[in-house]
Amino acid sequence: MHRRQRGVNTGLLLLFAQIYQFGLNNIPPVTLAALGLNIFLFLNPAKPLLYVCISVHEGYYHRDWQRLLLSPFHHADDWHLYFNMVSLLWKGQKLENRLGSVLFAAIIAVFSQLVGVVYVILELVLAEFMDDPSYKMQCAVGFSGVLFALKVLNNHYHPGGSSNVFGFQVANRYACWVELVAIHLLSPGTSFVGHLAGILVGLLYTQGPLKLILTTAVSFITGGPATRQTSYNNSGYARYPDYQQQQYDTRGSYDMYTGGLSEDEQLNRAIRESLNERAGQRRTHQDMDWSSPGQLSLEEIRRRRLNRF
Repeated sequence: MHRRQRGVNTGLLLLFAQIYQFGLNNIPPVTLAALGLNIFLFLNPAKPLLYVCISVHEGYYHRDWQRLLLSPFHHADDWHLYFNMVSLLWKGQKLENRLGSVLFAAIIAVFSQLVGVVYVILELVLAEFMDDPSYKMQCAVGFSGVLFALKVLNNHYHPGGSSNVFGFQVANRYACWVELVAIHLLSPGTSFVGHLAGILVGLLYTQGPLKLILTTAVSFITGGPATRQTSYNNSGYARYPDYQQQQYDTRGSYDMYTGGLSEDEQLNRAIRESLNERAGQRRTHQDMDWSSPGQLSLEEIRRRRLNRF
C-alpha cells in the first residue's frame, strides 16, 4: 500500500458531511460498498496514479490489464473524489432501489471494466483517424466514466423531467450529452473520451444487448427475477412490495367472508333466506315483523345478511 500524504483534504471532509447528512441507513448496501471502496483506495492507493491510470500505451501495447481493474476506483485529488462520490450517492440510491442490489452490483462490476475497454478503443481509433499518437498516451483515472453510464440508466428508468446543467434546464434525455460538452469546456483537464465511453456503455445497456446479458446472468445465479424494487426506510430495513400477492390475499379474505358472491348475489340470497326464516319460525308478538315478506326494509335485509356472514 502507498498511503497518501497527510494533509487537509477539504473535499474528503465535505464528502463525509454529505454522507452523514444523507444517513448511512438510507444508503443501499452496494452503493455504500462502492463509496467505501473509492474512499479507502483514495486514502490507501494500491499504486501511485501513474501506475493505475489506463491508456492505449500501457493497457493495450504493454498488456497491463490490471489498470482496467484499478483505474476506476482511484482519483486524482480529494475534489475529484468528492464530486464523483456525491454523484454516486444520488444515482446509486435511485438505481439500486429500482433494480435491486444484486443486479446493481453486477452493473457496477461490469461497467467499471467495460468503460475502460471502450475508452482504450476510442483513444486508439482517434489516434489512427487523427494521425496523432498523443491519444495513445492519454491516461485516465476516476469513477466518472461509470457515473456517466449510470446517468444514462437513470434517465432510462426515470424518463421525463429536466435537469439543471450549469444553470440551464435541459431535458433528461439530452442531459448527459450536454453535460459531456459542458464539463469538457469548463474543465479542459477532464477526460472527454472517458466520459464519452461511459455514455456509450450506458447505451449498450439501455439500447443494446448488455441489459439482456446481465439480467439473464443474475436470474441464473439467484434463481429468481433479476429486477426487484427495493425501498429502504430510516432503520435500514429493506421492503420488497409484492403487489400480486397482496391482491391475491385481499381477494382471498374477501371471498372468505362473502362466499365469493357479488353484491347483488349476496342481497338476493339474504332475501331468500329471510323469507324462509319467516315461513319456518314462530315469533313472539314483540319480535314479530308485521310487514309482508316481500316488503322487508333495507335495514332488515342488511342486518340479516350480516348475521349470515
